[in-house]
Amino acid sequence: MRPNRAAMAGRPLSSILLRGAMGLGTSLAAALPAVAADYYAGKTIDFIVSNDVGGGFDIYGRAIARHLGRHIPGNPTVVVKNMPGAGGARGGQYISTVAAKDGLTIGSVMPGTIIGPLLDEKPNTAFDPSKVAYLGAANNGTYLCATLDHSKTKTFEQALTQKTIMGGVATGNSVNDIAFLVKNVTGAQLEVIPGYKGTLEIALAVERRELDGICGWNWSSAKSQKPEWIREHRVNFLAQIGLQANDELTKLGAPEIWQYIKSEEQRKITELVVSQQAFERPYLTAQGVAPELVVLLRNAFTATMRDPQFLADAEKTGIDIAPLPGAELQDLVQRVYATPKQIVEKAKTALKP
Repeated sequence: MRPNRAAMAGRPLSSILLRGAMGLGTSLAAALPAVAADYYAGKTIDFIVSNDVGGGFDIYGRAIARHLGRHIPGNPTVVVKNMPGAGGARGGQYISTVAAKDGLTIGSVMPGTIIGPLLDEKPNTAFDPSKVAYLGAANNGTYLCATLDHSKTKTFEQALTQKTIMGGVATGNSVNDIAFLVKNVTGAQLEVIPGYKGTLEIALAVERRELDGICGWNWSSAKSQKPEWIREHRVNFLAQIGLQANDELTKLGAPEIWQYIKSEEQRKITELVVSQQAFERPYLTAQGVAPELVVLLRNAFTATMRDPQFLADAEKTGIDIAPLPGAELQDLVQRVYATPKQIVEKAKTALKP
């Protein structure tokens, strides 16, 4: 059952995420009309991935597509189609406004595609993330602020009082956004050097001692890109940034950013920006697809996330799975878009140098 939105209005976003995680353990049973039960027999579902072949979203999408059809009554064929462009908005627009609203087109967009229309100074309006039906998210991530062992900054407390040089990419990239956010809401003395192509190139610059570290590094990316840093205990974990604590990072000694944020307003600003990590790998279909088909697809997505074959495939592929059910994701996105205008405007300011 979908939670009562009025009852949720006063809850922090973290409570919605926790509720969603708990919801995965509940029954998937849903009374569906007979037409939905055999609707997909002999049909093909187009699975749109809104970025290039070989990227993280493509890897996730293809892993899910390999197993999703087994959990949909009628066992349809699921075919992945890549549709990059406009920061993910091209694929989102196709799913939500171009493709037929027959439940035969689903897909993924990037979290920035969902939060962008709210926080970007010049948002792409081709895709409206508040007007689609969410099927679920495969993972919720955590950002990391970290330095390497050569840096004089070993702790976040030290970052509050001494200059720490962090690598950056470009305006709008999470590495830049999170570094500026942390700097502006905590007073940390972070200096961001932009122009690197991505986190791997930043990591190489850190190894060359051009930089102290990275702020806004996705933890799953850090583990895959530089596992030796972690294995050899070379990383100084300054802070973890997410709606909820990451158990792995907590065990490694990374404090939560919340303890360094003093005002309630700054907390709300930070919560709004990092909420996109709760839907790091979101999947959706068009608003206007028959409600019984949406329920069926949501149930199939959740069943896939619990499928031992899929989880074994995910482990082999090297992708993290920490799912959020579709109804909970829907509520989270709607709550984000209901954020008071003054908080949105201050969040925009907090993302600037």
